[in-house]
Amino acid sequence: FPTEPWPVFTVSPSWLSAGASVTLSCRVKDPSAGWRFYWYKRVPDPSVNSINYRVEQLPGSSSGTEQDSYIVHGQTHTARYSCRAGRGGPEYYSSYSAPKFVWSADIHSSASLTVSPNRAQHFTSDSVSLSCEGNSTDWTVRRFSTEDKYSSDCSTWGTMTGSTCNINTDRTSDAVYWCVSGSGESTNAVNITVQGMIFFDLCVEEESTLTC
Repeated sequence: FPTEPWPVFTVSPSWLSAGASVTLSCRVKDPSAGWRFYWYKRVPDPSVNSINYRVEQLPGSSSGTEQDSYIVHGQTHTARYSCRAGRGGPEYYSSYSAPKFVWSADIHSSASLTVSPNRAQHFTSDSVSLSCEGNSTDWTVRRFSTEDKYSSDCSTWGTMTGSTCNINTDRTSDAVYWCVSGSGESTNAVNITVQGMIFFDLCVEEESTLTC
């Protein structure tokens, strides 16, 4: 093989309610040539800190699967998945796919993220607080925005005080936010969009003259 193929990886749905099933799909350029597929999940690594992640192979895929799809049953929290493919003996492996997030919107679990002010759309110059609630006292808020290649934590774009991340929307963009604890627990995810403030001139009409 002159070059490693790059798998095309998709997840469906990308937003789900707690307990729903998620279908992962992994495609390579030559799907009929005896490929086996390997499935991975990135999880927080509490042995380092809540910002770092490790890769875990999904159950039943240690030897690869013949099918190019894999169903995750009963997911209850935000997770990030990827795949790769292999064939031959000794086995030749493709590159790892680009990872994909699956966002959980469940707010009834033991851990949750709340937003104040409580709305999905905010204006520039708004001050927004993202609070993590649950059994842990060691929380960080993470985000994945339209401008990011990787997720990042609150210390990069906000101020983390206790279990609350404070941000100013002047310095952020449309993004998905969620909390991760030091023990690896994840909360629901919240999608926040930022819109520029619209200003209206105050106009006064006096003696047929409009003054603004």
